[in-house]
Amino acid sequence: MRGITKTFGAVTALSEVDLSVRAGEIHAICGENGAGKSTLMKVLSGVYPHGSYQGEILFEGEPCAFRDIRASERRGIVIIHQELALIPYLSIAENIFLGNERARRGVISWNETLRAAASLLKRVGLGEKPQTRIADIGVGKQQLVEIAKALSKEVRLLILDEPTAALNDENSASLLDLILELRAQGIACIIISHKLGEIRRVADTVTVLRDGRTIESLTVRERPGAEPEISEGRIIRGMVGRELDQRFPQRTRYEGADAGETVLAVANWTVHHPIDQQRKVVDDVSLSVRRGEIVGIAGLMGAGRTELAMSVFGRSYGRYAGGTVRLGGRDIVCRTVPEAMAHGLAYVTEDRKTYGLNLLDTIHRNISLASLPQLARRGLVDQHEERRVAERYRISMRIKAPTVFEPVGRLSGGNQQKVMLSRWIHPDPEVLILDEPTRGIDVGAKYEIYTVINQLAARGKAVVFISSELPELLGMCDRIYTMAAGRLTGEIGRAEATQELLMRHMTTDKS
Repeated sequence: MRGITKTFGAVTALSEVDLSVRAGEIHAICGENGAGKSTLMKVLSGVYPHGSYQGEILFEGEPCAFRDIRASERRGIVIIHQELALIPYLSIAENIFLGNERARRGVISWNETLRAAASLLKRVGLGEKPQTRIADIGVGKQQLVEIAKALSKEVRLLILDEPTAALNDENSASLLDLILELRAQGIACIIISHKLGEIRRVADTVTVLRDGRTIESLTVRERPGAEPEISEGRIIRGMVGRELDQRFPQRTRYEGADAGETVLAVANWTVHHPIDQQRKVVDDVSLSVRRGEIVGIAGLMGAGRTELAMSVFGRSYGRYAGGTVRLGGRDIVCRTVPEAMAHGLAYVTEDRKTYGLNLLDTIHRNISLASLPQLARRGLVDQHEERRVAERYRISMRIKAPTVFEPVGRLSGGNQQKVMLSRWIHPDPEVLILDEPTRGIDVGAKYEIYTVINQLAARGKAVVFISSELPELLGMCDRIYTMAAGRLTGEIGRAEATQELLMRHMTTDKS
């Protein structure tokens, strides 16, 4: 790719970007959120067609002018987006060959479809039957189905956008092993990831983008299988343009007269699955959070962390079966989300695109959604005040957008996350529940969000921090609760907490 420039109105997303990928290599692309990584890959894969950008693409020595995704796939370039493009109620086999059906004279040959699907599933190491519905398998296995789908198109260059963002450590390791196997088969891979440890494990070359420009390309290892030759710190310096000596900012402790008092206490909280009402997704959980404290919740996928958070926040998940919530020393009842908000609870969801944001609306309207009563005058929203508040957060949260009238759907993941945090910070809640607040976000944006969380705690807010990244919990939290199979399995203080101890508690089903 040579001299790629892509604009959206007055915003320049890419400026004279160059990228060179060798046959049979794993090439990582790094950069802060908004650096242009996904935009560059959408240009390469035909999502943004030829003519909508400047510059040229050469593939296997020939110039390319892709009109759409089908045109790039015919050349062997296949992209797997961060949001998986699978239909949950169709089978694995139907998803693999959707739009690429095995048919004769216009009639699908199911025997050939199932046989070919089984062969592809074996190739990616997935033991499920081709007839299994996508809805019945986990996210890790769905990623493997997407790769099988790419292999069915005789892929020569596979692009993976944040492939492990939603996976646990075990599934991430399996997926990275598969990528290494594909490299051994001669398939070139481009991987976009914010997880620098994974990049050092699999990548041969790293290209760093910053503010829509190519900063540098670094050789990670001279040959496949060799030890990596560059450090995470070296990659970070290229991404953020400076040394990031500390991954986590220094804490300023809350020193008010009520420091240390219990703000939130959940006792014997039990919730049943919304469909299978015999199954407990949260089983007799009790926890507390003090003023000015950041309390973590660790657990593997399916442990019940999100179910706990959503059910406490206005019973927005599952069927309530028992338990109490005390806020500021008095029992409260939150049967709905508005009731929870009225009591001073806030919840930042792990799925910002489905449950968190209106991607079609603007920054200022997304920020104001949780505080419309405060912004209203005689039943009407004060639009001047709404814009003023949003502009303040755009500046203080360093949201990369020209104005607050920019549609949220155009922002990078990290900037979308800052918009969602701004929405829930503005109502000034007493308790802020953060569910995977830094998922899919680069190290620079993570640091900024960590700083905001620390500032909230320093003001005396009680923060619940749910994360799948154990180093993040260890670096941010005063105490960490562990969960497994819907139950609490441990409570560990900051001083004694280690990744090994947390994992041991996370993998036991005993409370």
